Amino acid sequence: MTTVLDLVDRLNNCPAGRTNWSDFEDICVEILEYLFVPPLQPPIIQPRSYSGIDRRDAVFANREDTGTNTWAKIRRELNARMILFEFKNYDTSEIGKEEILQVKNYLTNPMGKLAIICSTKLPNNAAHIKRNTIFSDDRTVILFITKEKLEEMLYIKERGEEPADLIMDEIEKFYLQHE
Repeated sequence: MTTVLDLVDRLNNCPAGRTNWSDFEDICVEILEYLFVPPLQPPIIQPRSYSGIDRRDAVFANREDTGTNTWAKIRRELNARMILFEFKNYDTSEIGKEEILQVKNYLTNPMGKLAIICSTKLPNNAAHIKRNTIFSDDRTVILFITKEKLEEMLYIKERGEEPADLIMDEIEKFYLQHE
């Protein structure tokens, strides 16, 4: 079995729900490392703010600031020096505006204006409205990446193409739907 098929299999066999949150987080981090390191730096897992109040799931440093690669473009466009990933392995609960506010609060000015929520399902309408409001207020982009999109990026990489292009596609889709 190839690396991609193994990762896809493990992702799809991870049960949704609170009891398996750490398994979902672990497989997602492994996939993101496979997809994006390099050019991103290896992730810092569960980093806490100085006070200990905030604990982010995973943060990948983006040191790409010149050139034409996708991460360099994202850094220039969104000042995305640190890429924040949050993982939501929800089954019956909905991903709502509270989760979006939490993610927004995790971003500090030095980190930049991009956060990505990897989840088992899409957030509800209130979450979509809240992320639009956040973007209108301060130009922060919060993307929603489902398990299916993670799988798609794995196959993109397997074909020898750039999986970060899907992230850029999602940013552009967000810009088009924003109101």
